[in-house]
Amino acid sequence: MGNRASAPQQTYRLQGVSCAGCVKKIEGALGEVAGVEDARVNLADKTLVVQGDAAAQECIDAVVSAGYGAELVRASARELREQQRKEEYGHYRHLLWRAGIALGLGIPLMVWGLATGEMGVNSPVQQMAWGGVGLVTLAVLVFCGGHFFTGAWRAFRHHSATMDTLVALGTGTAWLFSMLVVLLPQVLPVSARHVYFEASAMIIGLINLGQALEVRARGRTSAAVEKLLELQDASARVIRDGEEVDIPIEQVQVGDKLRVRPGEKIPVDGSVVEGESLVDESMLTGEPLAVKKAGGDPLTAGTLNKNGSLLFTAEKVGADTRLSQIIEMVKNAQSSRVPIARLADTISGIFVPSVIIIAVVAALIWFNWGPAPKVAHMLVVLTSVLIIACPCALGLATPMSVMVGVGKGAENGVLVRNGKALQQATDLDTLVVDKTGTLTEGAPKLTDIESEGDADDLLLLLASLESRSEHPLAEAIVTAAREKELPLGDVHSFEAITAHGVRGEVEGKRVLLGNRKLMQREGIETGKWSAKAEALAEQGRTAMYAAVDGTMAGIIAVADPIREDAAEAVQRLKKLGLRIEMLTGDNRATAEAVARQLGIDYVHADLLPEDKEKIVADLQKDGAKVGMAGDGINDAPALARADVGFAIGAGTDVAIESADVTLMRSSLHGVVDAVELSRATLRNIKQNLFGAFIYNTLGIPIAAGVLYPITGMLLSPVIAGAAMAFSSVTVVSNANRLRFFKPSRNTGELKRGEK
Repeated sequence: MGNRASAPQQTYRLQGVSCAGCVKKIEGALGEVAGVEDARVNLADKTLVVQGDAAAQECIDAVVSAGYGAELVRASARELREQQRKEEYGHYRHLLWRAGIALGLGIPLMVWGLATGEMGVNSPVQQMAWGGVGLVTLAVLVFCGGHFFTGAWRAFRHHSATMDTLVALGTGTAWLFSMLVVLLPQVLPVSARHVYFEASAMIIGLINLGQALEVRARGRTSAAVEKLLELQDASARVIRDGEEVDIPIEQVQVGDKLRVRPGEKIPVDGSVVEGESLVDESMLTGEPLAVKKAGGDPLTAGTLNKNGSLLFTAEKVGADTRLSQIIEMVKNAQSSRVPIARLADTISGIFVPSVIIIAVVAALIWFNWGPAPKVAHMLVVLTSVLIIACPCALGLATPMSVMVGVGKGAENGVLVRNGKALQQATDLDTLVVDKTGTLTEGAPKLTDIESEGDADDLLLLLASLESRSEHPLAEAIVTAAREKELPLGDVHSFEAITAHGVRGEVEGKRVLLGNRKLMQREGIETGKWSAKAEALAEQGRTAMYAAVDGTMAGIIAVADPIREDAAEAVQRLKKLGLRIEMLTGDNRATAEAVARQLGIDYVHADLLPEDKEKIVADLQKDGAKVGMAGDGINDAPALARADVGFAIGAGTDVAIESADVTLMRSSLHGVVDAVELSRATLRNIKQNLFGAFIYNTLGIPIAAGVLYPITGMLLSPVIAGAAMAFSSVTVVSNANRLRFFKPSRNTGELKRGEK
């Protein structure tokens, strides 16, 4: 997982793609194009994502050579989605119209057959009547099912077979046999002079109806991306020549000053110049509490300004905003491939040709050894096997669940980079966690100050001295003094003593601040303060001795506070069956103190960045499935090495680029949410695959007539068509159940080790 550098990528919209066999053929064709590093077809939204520097026209030519259509997507995400929505609605209406016409013919014919049993041709009058019905059925096949026949012909020309092939063969064979009965009844025995026009019409109608319902349900799977797109404002209020002017969002430039009023969305990324307000960032981070924003604070596009007017400077616009990058990441993840999908891909690649062979063999068996009427039974078996075996549900099983799961993650502030990470997160049994910035706030704060005299007087002296230092602990002391509005004094003769502390003169007093070694070096007795310093160290705090004019004046302690929700998050992780190990470059005493407070049993301290990566690698050698959560540059190697890397969203870009999952809020709860989501998604995929496999595994033998000796009946082609059509609807509907996923922290439910 180490190399996650992203190659240039282009998105294409596909035409004529109907099943997993199409997916495999297109991806295979693009694999032979020079410059293509990776090609992924998403059957759920009929798109193709190509990574690499191959020319767009070469990719389109490869798709066309495989028997399909493709066009490069040049529109913005918002325009593309709006275009897709209109086309999907139009396609949905068109499918319903086709289904209505076909069923309008098929249902009356089927009712006639059930009511009268007169579906044979035994007289000139019946020839004329059924001939007319045959011509009407032909019109239905052309106008309502023509796309199946053109798709089948296109596949045949390119030496392949798809779902369209099965439908066209099944319905076409039924119609041709029926017309043979009408035109030349004398060549067939009386018992075989049965027409099947109702089967052709009903199958076309039911499959169109099933596809219409599938399109409607499929539209809901992209709801998460649509919600993100809705966060993007169409315009922004920019300060130009001293006046506020509304302009299209695309015209905003870096450096522009923008005004956002209460109740308005932040249009682009930037930082506050003037004003104060509460900003609701829940749509991006999943965190419900609004965040106070004032001068210098960052603003993110798509978040909602609550109660104050803000003036801010644009720093990232267009595709560079955090929201745009999130939308792109979600879309890429939704089109990525989950390892478990390889099983479906492998089967689908050989499925359609195998079904045609099975159908022909079954038909021949019935023709040669079946009971009378042999020809009629042969036709029923051939048509039923061809129709019921369409692998649509198999092809949709994985991408539909991934689309919904990744989108649901984005709603909860969990950005999954790829499908592989989504699946691997379900198998994690160990989570190694960086301490600073992940379990703790990442910013040291003054926690204790004890002195022989007034504590504020001592703090004033020490903060004045530390104002000349660049050490991280010094900033905590200075910040504490400023919060108390203590006026810092002038410092003279400042000196930083490596590995000991600092010294200098503040308002004529000689001030020392450092560790015990500094006091010993200067000949100052620490006395009672030593025990207090040790007690603070056991609590995970860094204690420093303070001396003024050669005498101990007190002790001061600084610590990196533990995040408020860290302990609860650790307990949730344990309830999921994960072993938690802390990794930190901090000293062991501090690390163990933090671990005790959080209930973490395994601690690795005094580590270098390469040590963290080695620990992850050692755990993997022992057979552990390791997740890593961190936020700093020093975490990047371990994040890349882990089976799944979780980057805290407030962390560095390097950490985020090295990880598989980015958590939009700085909380370990995001890791738990991600693991729970991945388990729910994989469980949903398995349900879909099981349903699709069982459907085809049981459906083909039944259609071939294995139950005939028991029941004395064959599966009607009409029932086969209905079953095939609604199997896809079932898969899509099951995937949409993931839209109701909620992390256990919200529902109160935790299921140990559930996968």
